[in-house]
Amino acid sequence: MFKEAMSKILDFILCNITIFITGIRPQNLKNLTDFTPKIYYANHTSHGDFLLLFVSMPYALRKKIRPVAGADYWIKGKIRPFLAKNVFNMLLIGRNSHDPLTFIEQMSEALKTHSLIIFPEGTRKMNDDLPLQPFKSGLYHLAKQNPSVKLVPIWINNMHNVLPKGFFVPIPLLCELCVGEEFSYEAQDRAQFLKDAASRLLALKKDAR
Repeated sequence: MFKEAMSKILDFILCNITIFITGIRPQNLKNLTDFTPKIYYANHTSHGDFLLLFVSMPYALRKKIRPVAGADYWIKGKIRPFLAKNVFNMLLIGRNSHDPLTFIEQMSEALKTHSLIIFPEGTRKMNDDLPLQPFKSGLYHLAKQNPSVKLVPIWINNMHNVLPKGFFVPIPLLCELCVGEEFSYEAQDRAQFLKDAASRLLALKKDAR
């Protein structure tokens, strides 16, 4: 009971702080109210990216969504593991595994009951000259194994300025999420699928203010 109550309190605090700092207003977003398991994927420029997506969804929906994150970061200390497990319900994966396809099995199992938030670039983009880093193949394998699960691209605008590399205290700046139309996996080779998925994401950048 204590953990559950503390989880709700922390959820409320983190969500309201994030909304206050970034100006994100969940009610202004579309395509984020469906409880059917989906694969939400986005560009990655900051450690706060997943939080911006997370708080932009209604509380009931957040309970059905699992952000995918590296276990090496979130198992350290006492606070991070608590947040990862009890507040964010993260799906933690070991990024140093010699068999990357085990990640896909973990995510496919999670998709039976929950949506996932993933960042196909793998690591945060540090080069501002490139809008996106090349997508890792995980998105392709995940979509191929779960062809009935819809994919939803989401472009995150300005979060890298709110929490720049090396900063621990966020800077109050307006951010925006541009949510694209959902689509389904179609039988195609890996390179073409990843190119199409990246194109759908980049197309949203034009709409970001």
